[in-house]
Formats: sequence, structure tokens, C-alpha cells
Amino acid sequence: MPRPITARIHPEAVRHNVGLIKQMTPTSRVWTVVKANAYGHGIERIYPALAQADGIALLDLDEAVRVRELGWTKPILLLEGIFEPVDVELADNHRLTVAVHCNEQLQLLAAARPRRPIDIMLKMNSGMNRLGFRPQVFRDAWERASALPSVGSVGLMNHFATADDGAIDWQLDEFDAATQGMPGEQSLSNSAGVLWHPRAHRDWVRPGTILYGASPTGVARDVADFGLRAAMTLTSRIIGVQTLAPQETVGYGRTFRADQPMRIGVVACGYADGYPRHAPSGTPIAVDGVRTRIVGRVSMDMLTVDLTPCPQAAIGSTVELWGDQVKVDEVAEASGTIGYELMCALARRVPVEVTGAAGATTAAAQTPQTACTTN
Repeated sequence: MPRPITARIHPEAVRHNVGLIKQMTPTSRVWTVVKANAYGHGIERIYPALAQADGIALLDLDEAVRVRELGWTKPILLLEGIFEPVDVELADNHRLTVAVHCNEQLQLLAAARPRRPIDIMLKMNSGMNRLGFRPQVFRDAWERASALPSVGSVGLMNHFATADDGAIDWQLDEFDAATQGMPGEQSLSNSAGVLWHPRAHRDWVRPGTILYGASPTGVARDVADFGLRAAMTLTSRIIGVQTLAPQETVGYGRTFRADQPMRIGVVACGYADGYPRHAPSGTPIAVDGVRTRIVGRVSMDMLTVDLTPCPQAAIGSTVELWGDQVKVDEVAEASGTIGYELMCALARRVPVEVTGAAGATTAAAQTPQTACTTN
């Protein structure tokens, strides 16, 4: 029998979140970010939920081609742009908008002869210090890009380093000063900018993690009042139960010691499934709808939970690792990381189902897992 672990993807949650984002940014158009295979959710799985979006933003050319093959006719933005001459040809063939962040990319465009001019988003480095032209040379880069016959429209973009902790004015003021009087559609806001910085919404916003119901800060309570819905639920079952006497331990390294008699449930999920190995004892989890905690060290294929709050739990009891009852950000925060990482880290070996509008598994989904296994 297969292991009783399943990831359920909820396109309707993505559709709902896109609608919320559009309500929050009524004067902006929305690039929905689907990089890293839609943050681990699967581009093809969530694609039907993106109909309200005005564009799609991603990193890889193969992902752009996949989106076009699905039937997307609206703009697609390559967030890191082009790297080789063949990339220019593919951008031309698939009508892609490309980010341009360095002189080398301008040179690739200058040498190209596309069938139609390629729209670009010229990126400024206003303090993030990853990609982009410094403010003092940005106008020169804009003038050079605008003069190229291979280039169509020239938009202006930026990326905030600290939008999740409330401080963007230092970058926004730098951007506005350097682009004063410069034409071109502007795209500045990531997920945190969408939620907390309406001054930065401008012509286009680029929401990523909130599209999937996670928090830009990695803290679930920071987005609790926005009405976002989780787009991924990771579930498993109890496959074994142990009873510990006081001072007995559980798991590798004996990192958890019982201080009283207690029942321990063994869950069919481990770091080889994408659950964080460094999740400590106390990380929240739900068994039969009751919140409890993991105890001991996460193994490759299993982890262990405290069954004290749910005395009726037994082999076969359902477990939610993250989803609606336990937010992915809660697991991430306990583990010292962010929800983005956990969603993207979902392992290939985990079976995936796609739910429909009413929560039912679609016909295209994989066969549901058996109720439980024993060993």
C-alpha cells in the first residue's frame, strides 16, 4: 500500500487570493508570480485560477513556454531577463516581456533582430544590491534601451529589501528621484508592498507568496486579517503509536524526553517529503482536527507527535502538517524559515491531488491514499 501522505492543491484558494489582491490594488494591474513551478504548487494545477490576473511573472523560459502552451495570451514577465542570444529569440517567439538589469542584457538586445520589438522592464538597484542599475546610471540605461530598435516599451521596476518590516521610503524615494519625468509603466510592489504599502502600488504589482496564502514576513498572524486562503494542504496519517514512561525519549539523538506518561503518534512524513528536518519539538501540527505538537527529531520518512491533547487518536488518525488548521507560516516560524521555502520544498515523491470548487478531488488528480498503513 502507498504511504498515506498527500498534498492537496486548491486552485479556488488561488482564485480567491487573486481577487483579494485586485481589491487591494484597484488602480494597478497584477503580475501573478508563478516562479519555482508556482511555489511548488504546479503551474498547470493553478493555471485555471489565474484568469483574473493581468499578467504572469516567472523566471525560467521553459515555464514561460509552458504558460503559453496552456493558452495564456496576456503578458508574461521574465523576472531575471535573458542570458543568451537564443533567449532573445524565444522571448520574441513567445511575446515575452523581459527584465533588464545589466549592460550585458542591453548588449544582447542591441545585437538582436527580433520580428517585433521586445517589451522590457528596466530594473533599478535602489538598495537591494542584487540586480539592477544604480540610480545614478539608471537614466543613461533608460536612454540607451529606448533608442534600440529591438526594444518596444520600456517599463521601470524595482525590488524592495524591507517591505515586510515596514521600511520602504528609503528605496522608494531613491527610485522616484532617479525616474522623475521618465515615462514608462512602473512595477515596484512585491507581496509585502501589496499588503502594506499602497504608495508603491503604481501601474503593476507583483504578488508572489500571498497568492498561495502565505505571509511575506513568515509570520502567520501578520496576514490573519486579510482573508487569504491556503493553496496547499499537506496531510498524512498516524502509522504507529508508542507509550512513553517518564524520562523515556523518542527519536534520533534522544532530543525529547517525556516528563510524564504520554502517548506518541508516528506520522508518515519526514524531511524526504519536504517537511523541515530542523523543526523543533513544539512545532504545531493537527491530529484529527486537534492542534498538538511534534516531539523529537524529524526523520527522513517519519516524525512523532504528542497525542496528549487528542487521547482518542490511533493508527489511521488524520494529520495535517500544514493547511487551514495549521498555517504553513506557523511551521516555518517554528523552524526558523519562511513558508515560501516549505511550499517550494515539497518532494516529488509526495502524491498530489487537486481539489475542485467544492473541495472535491478532480478527475485529473491522483488516486486518493489508503486510510493508513502499519509497520
